[in-house]
Amino acid sequence: MTTDQYLAELGQQLRVDAVRMTGHAGSGHATSSMSAADLMAVLLARHLRYDFDWPKHPGNDHLILSKGHASPLLYAAYKAAGALSDEELMTYRTLGSRLEGHPTPRLPWVDVATGSLGQGLPIGVGIALAGKRLDEMPYRVWVMCGDSELAEGSIWEAFEHAGYERLDNLTLVADINRLGQRGPTRHEWDLDAYARRADAFGWHVVEVDGHDPVAIDAAYREANGVTDRPSVVLARTVKGKGVAAVADKEGKHGKPVPDPEEAVDELGGARSLRVEVERPAATTAPRQAHGVHADLPRYEVGDTVATRNAYGEALAAVGRDRGDVVALDGEVSDSTRSQLFAEEHPGRFFECYIAEQELVASAVGMQVRGWTPFVSTFAAFFSRAHDFLRMAAISRASLSLAGSHAGVAIGEDGPSQMGLEDLAMFRALHGSTVLAPCDANQTARLTAAMADGGGIRYLRTGRGGSRVIYGPDEEFAVGGSKVLRRSSRDRLTIVAAGVAVHEALRAADELAEGGTAVRVIDLYSVKPVDAHTLLEAAEETGCLLTVEDHRPEGGLGDAVLDAFTDGRAAPRLIRLAVDTMPGSATEAEQLEEAGINASAIVAAVRRQVSDASATAA
Repeated sequence: MTTDQYLAELGQQLRVDAVRMTGHAGSGHATSSMSAADLMAVLLARHLRYDFDWPKHPGNDHLILSKGHASPLLYAAYKAAGALSDEELMTYRTLGSRLEGHPTPRLPWVDVATGSLGQGLPIGVGIALAGKRLDEMPYRVWVMCGDSELAEGSIWEAFEHAGYERLDNLTLVADINRLGQRGPTRHEWDLDAYARRADAFGWHVVEVDGHDPVAIDAAYREANGVTDRPSVVLARTVKGKGVAAVADKEGKHGKPVPDPEEAVDELGGARSLRVEVERPAATTAPRQAHGVHADLPRYEVGDTVATRNAYGEALAAVGRDRGDVVALDGEVSDSTRSQLFAEEHPGRFFECYIAEQELVASAVGMQVRGWTPFVSTFAAFFSRAHDFLRMAAISRASLSLAGSHAGVAIGEDGPSQMGLEDLAMFRALHGSTVLAPCDANQTARLTAAMADGGGIRYLRTGRGGSRVIYGPDEEFAVGGSKVLRRSSRDRLTIVAAGVAVHEALRAADELAEGGTAVRVIDLYSVKPVDAHTLLEAAEETGCLLTVEDHRPEGGLGDAVLDAFTDGRAAPRLIRLAVDTMPGSATEAEQLEEAGINASAIVAAVRRQVSDASATAA
């Protein structure tokens, strides 16, 4: 059993190593690490259950450093646990080092990337939910946050959700050191102000001196003993604790201490304490069945089916085949159709209400535990959670997301409900996959494919009914496309996705009646894009016309251009997209007003063909 004096010495060691690391690197957040050193020392030595030799042990506790800028503290703790050497510690913030300025899963003990403040607790809620309702295992989720990030709205989404779900396996350790980046925080050391808020959300609250190891130990034990709600330990600390030159001083945030060697001496010198972190009890991994997608819904060619309906029916079918699939929604499951999954698999469905940041964060947390989450809401509302998606990509997270009600085609609801920027947003995420199906069978197949994918995967669905144009046995490879009209006389290629495919087909038929042949490509995989088919079409027809129910910036048209970034000459390109501000109108009126319906396509093609003929003459 570690003594109280040992805990105090360990806290000093963590401070010393934070000073050494940042001093050697010439950058980094020393003072933010020093304030929480005692909190980390007690957690590491007496309360964390973790096997550093087996990071994926199903019984391991989870520790999320939400205040990711205090990464020196986390790395110093890993060294104390024997997971990192002192030599690697001194590679902090250097090229090729695993010890980045803010922690990422390049280190096997880091579940998720942090550093964009206000994300650690929401993700911790997702992990805790998995523990309570999916894994049904006794691991605890520990989140350490700073006081500055308690101003983030996402933190309070997480507080409410955790309180509502009564997540007694979740403990938040809040480092209340009074100072933010540019000066004092909103509530400074008024712990009661934070306590009143946490209590209002149904949390058990413990206030403690964050530099008293005995009191910290007692606070953690109290939190562990609570069996009906989450707990928060509000710790009053001093930023830069232990070094007079920086302790509780403004203007010292994000910097090494002025004289690292002198600071180390002031802290009592370097130490080499080793912590034997208690390992979790032997246990088995949660049941996760990976099956085939043999029972996907099937739709007859010529039927009219909304792609959102096909998504919901396919998701429910995938859930039957795969016990690892879970679904989350933001109180619009009747619209996104994920309610079909909820009705069939209620134990694996999670209602996150109108809190899109927590919605995505919960999914990130669940995939940490090996589950395969599908997240559904309106396409437009994913913009509320863009930073969580961006950080999920940095975390190397595996998520499937479905955005319904995309584009002006939703009709009378108006522009606030129209996803018109979603393709651009998801295309910009590192390693993402972006899919825009046009019919029900295509949607069902792509939904199943997403369950087997990696990274951030986005599926765009529509509100209104669309004619089924593909048979139920048609295959749709991610990164592929379908050529729907083709001849040796094609004068131009129309490239479309989603609802625009049907407008393109109608336009092609009308043009053919007038003697003008055009190629039509269904570019359902917007990222990765089928460059081969586009290059071939450009070479054979000389001109590409893109049509999309999306803003011109960052969508289908830009995806097509990406196929011509290898140095070869780009073809002539015409772009039809939504560059107006829509109002309320029917679907047909919206498409006409935006200039992306069949008539607009026909007019654009005829202008191009006429201009090309005039030039040739």
